[in-house]
Amino acid sequence: MNKIFKFNVVGLLSAALLSGCTWVDLKPQGEKVRILSAHEARRCKELGRVSAVTAAKVGFIARDKGSIQEEVYRLARNNAGDMGGDTIVATGPLIDGEQAFKVYRCINP
Repeated sequence: MNKIFKFNVVGLLSAALLSGCTWVDLKPQGEKVRILSAHEARRCKELGRVSAVTAAKVGFIARDKGSIQEEVYRLARNNAGDMGGDTIVATGPLIDGEQAFKVYRCINP
């Protein structure tokens, strides 16, 4: 194999592996935040809204949608925990690595 072919194969494999990775750690306050539906949170106290954004592509390579969704959930849960919330509810779909959520306190509202 020639060097250019090897370089391209290694580059593509690296991009494929990175596209499935998540880079957001769930903070201790975020670990206490759950994801519910609007119906499930109907008796909870709304605290506000958050928007979570992460990279949908690495360079020109699209990332795995499941990894992007997981990162957005982690970001939203971390932000909700910072607000004193214990629950998030998506207010719309995930679009290009961004999703909006309402933040609630359901335990001892």
